[in-house]
Amino acid sequence: MRTDVRWPLYSVAASRPRSTVHNRQARSIGRYRVWWFLYSAFAGLSMQTHIVPVGFDYDRLIAPLVRDQVDVDRVILLEGAVGSEANVEYSRNLSRKLETDFRNLLGAETDRFVLEDVYDYDEAFEQAFELITAELDDGNEVWVNVAAMPRTVSFAFATAAHSLMVERQDDREAIHTYYTAPEKYLETELAEELREGIDLLEALIDGWDATEPVETVVGRERIDDRLESVRELLAEFDERGTTIGAKEIDGGHIVELPVASFSNVKPFEELILYKLGEDGEFDSVSELAESLARELNEEYTDSFRSKVIYTVDRLGPGGKGYIEREEHGKSYRTRLSRIGELWVRAHSDSGLGH
Repeated sequence: MRTDVRWPLYSVAASRPRSTVHNRQARSIGRYRVWWFLYSAFAGLSMQTHIVPVGFDYDRLIAPLVRDQVDVDRVILLEGAVGSEANVEYSRNLSRKLETDFRNLLGAETDRFVLEDVYDYDEAFEQAFELITAELDDGNEVWVNVAAMPRTVSFAFATAAHSLMVERQDDREAIHTYYTAPEKYLETELAEELREGIDLLEALIDGWDATEPVETVVGRERIDDRLESVRELLAEFDERGTTIGAKEIDGGHIVELPVASFSNVKPFEELILYKLGEDGEFDSVSELAESLARELNEEYTDSFRSKVIYTVDRLGPGGKGYIEREEHGKSYRTRLSRIGELWVRAHSDSGLGH
């Protein structure tokens, strides 16, 4: 059973004076946490919390999680409060729909959190840092969706998550940022519908200028078709936002974004990264050291093996994050992490390999 459980009554977001909406949402989040902590403290469980900026999207925010059968225990929906009244209300309508569907489709407890100014990067970063920190302190795994809302919010939340991965290395595996792509954007269809509307209006104008009746120039069927098409498109826009569907990428619908290291890679570290890039996974660090010694025409000694072990540790999850290690009996399977693969690819002449 966990013995380090914290028992805050309110979310971190409520620790500073904010709007009435903020205070209400903070109390709602806080009440749910109290219930969950009482349960998880005895069960030894942790939640998977998704932080989701809403913007003008619906499908791409929930469909990937449903299709990939992702465990979602709790969702924090981020709403913007800047822009025209119509824009704000449209986004809030989508947020309300998402709130309902996350509960019904995924069984997730859902809260809505208002960002007062979606263009204030500093404020968004601070709020992101507080939200993610609070979840980590509660022992939860955090997934941050950066697919929607203005880029200031996306980058602020991604950077906050990145900063916490570096700052709290023990929690690095519990922090994720991810992107989801739609199957299509409605903007292009809306533009095409406007072009069709222009053609129809021009035909009507030509009919008025002609000597024969308008209905002989533009048939009723054409007008009915256009009206039906526009209504269907607007209904889709109102129901599903500006994007439709969730695009499958490499067998899934979620693209996780790796965290980069803030440290330079040293020459011997480069050799190990390139070796893993060329040969793939090794069953143990000793096997990696032996293979590297042969390649370098070095004598495989305890000293060389210790040097490799030390370097792998520096490149591992508790260090620069370029290598993943999976316990396997008394050994550790060793391979490149996602950011390690990207580093090798970027620094090689052609793809993976030195």
